[in-house]
Amino acid sequence: MSTTPILQFGTSRFLQAHADLFVSDSLARGEALGPITVVQSSGEATRGRRLQALTAPEGFPVRIEGIEAGRPVQRIERVTSIRHGLSTATDWPEIVRIAAQEAEIILSNTSDAGWVPQREDDEPRFHQAMSYPAKLTQLLLARFRAEGRRLTIMPTELVARNGDKLRERVFELARPLAPGLADWIAESVIFANSLVDRIVSEPLEPAGAVAEPYALWAVEEQPGLVLPCQHAALTQVSDLNRIERMKLHILNLGHSYLVAGWLAEGGAGSPLVREKLADPAVRADLESLYAHEVLPVFAAAGYGDAADYVATTLDRFANPFLAHRLSDIAQNHAEKLHRRIGAFLHWGAALGVTVPQPRLLRVLATAEQAP
Repeated sequence: MSTTPILQFGTSRFLQAHADLFVSDSLARGEALGPITVVQSSGEATRGRRLQALTAPEGFPVRIEGIEAGRPVQRIERVTSIRHGLSTATDWPEIVRIAAQEAEIILSNTSDAGWVPQREDDEPRFHQAMSYPAKLTQLLLARFRAEGRRLTIMPTELVARNGDKLRERVFELARPLAPGLADWIAESVIFANSLVDRIVSEPLEPAGAVAEPYALWAVEEQPGLVLPCQHAALTQVSDLNRIERMKLHILNLGHSYLVAGWLAEGGAGSPLVREKLADPAVRADLESLYAHEVLPVFAAAGYGDAADYVATTLDRFANPFLAHRLSDIAQNHAEKLHRRIGAFLHWGAALGVTVPQPRLLRVLATAEQAP
């Protein structure tokens, strides 16, 4: 079995069109640590076919469709970075060996349920019903006992400060497992905070995905951090909060603003974001909102690149191939309005911004009536 310095938990279509594709591109240029072993951690036997397809020698396709530099693009890229596919339900000893001896990075994009603490998490030995953080702690225990070298843990789940939160849970689990384990983790394991962004609209069977051209993998700088590859979409940043604010208060804010307009009209049908943007009046209103009510706040905060992010966001919204429905975005709409618009208005006020923001205030006022 060939050496794989990247151990990946998760087989999602997002990872296929994001990290796996980036590593594949970088391997072809000699700019990646090496290939990937993918771990399917839920133990679902039905996903065995996907594991096999992920490791096919010819790779699997990622179909890129959308707007790039203002022009429609459609292309197919093949991912050949995955060498092995394993399951925690059947291959745990081999996963332990790779984690203890080979891995330089363990990355993950597991389901929300995978992070929920389980009763079995407190068991001294591996149990398939453990949460992902508990399974990871078992692997770190094996590496500790093998006197393994430094390791980077890189979660990509959409959790704010995901590395910090994962480290906190791992420490809780590690302290009672073995004397010295928690100290070794503190000294030898780096937990990276990261933010990922790419709309992956649908899977391809048995493996592969359809994704937009835009992609971002932002990782917060810290001493000793190891990255899986060098890629244009992968960047180290000193302040991850900056990128999180732009995503939340430009892209996500725009989504919720469009949803609010649709609901105000009665919420009929199931329109796509791109269909709304095709209406000149809707697009002009959104562009005006960004220019007059949103960008002044970012300017006051010193975000000189916010205008470029707005332009990219409008391209993403107008993607002629993406099936992104307002009815999907409308889920938990009231909560989203408070996080995306209410928090933005508070931020602007704290910065001393006094420009009129009537549309944002009007939309926020509907939060109590939102579905």
